[in-house]
Amino acid sequence: MDQDAELSGRLAKNIKQLREARGLTQQQLAKLAGVPRATWAHLESGAANPTLGVLHRAAAALQVSIEEMLSAPRATCQLYARDALPTRSPGQALVRKLLPDPIPGMEMDRIELPPGGRMTGVPHTPGTREYLTCESGELKLVVSGERFTLGAGDVAVFRGDQRHSYHNAGKQPAVGYSVVVLARVL
Repeated sequence: MDQDAELSGRLAKNIKQLREARGLTQQQLAKLAGVPRATWAHLESGAANPTLGVLHRAAAALQVSIEEMLSAPRATCQLYARDALPTRSPGQALVRKLLPDPIPGMEMDRIELPPGGRMTGVPHTPGTREYLTCESGELKLVVSGERFTLGAGDVAVFRGDQRHSYHNAGKQPAVGYSVVVLARVL
C-alpha cells in the first residue's frame, strides 16, 4: 500500500471512530463542520483527498487537532503488571508508583507500612499540597509536630513543603495513597 492510500485510510478510520465515539451521525457532523454530508461520507470512505480547509473544519467539529485525525492508531488499553511499576523502600515502607506514566506537576504513590513501620516524608517545594488517603489499617501522620490518625477511608490534606512522617502503630499492615500536587513554578 502506498503512503497516500495508507494516510487516507488512517484518516477515514480515525474520523469515523471519533464521530461514533461522540454518538453523532454523519449528517450531524457534516453540519457542525459546515461541509456537505456527501463530503463527510467521502472522508470516512478513505477515498477522499480533502483540502486543508476541509481538514480544519472536520477537526474543529470533532474538537481534535488535525494531527490527531491523521495519527496512527494507538492501543485502546495497555496493561502494566504490578511488578512493572517502580517501587522504593524508604524507611520501613514499600512505596509503589500508581501510574506508569508521569503526570506533570503530580506524584501518586501507594504506601504500605508493616506493623510498627515508619517512613519520613521529604518536604517538597513551597506551595505543594499533599493528600493522604488511608485505604486499610491505621496511619499516624505527623505534620510539623501535629499528629493525626487516619483510619480506612480518611483523607488528610496538608502543605507538602513541611516536615512530615507516616507511622503504622497498628497490628496489621497499613496501606495509604499519597497524591502530591507540586507547586507551579512561574
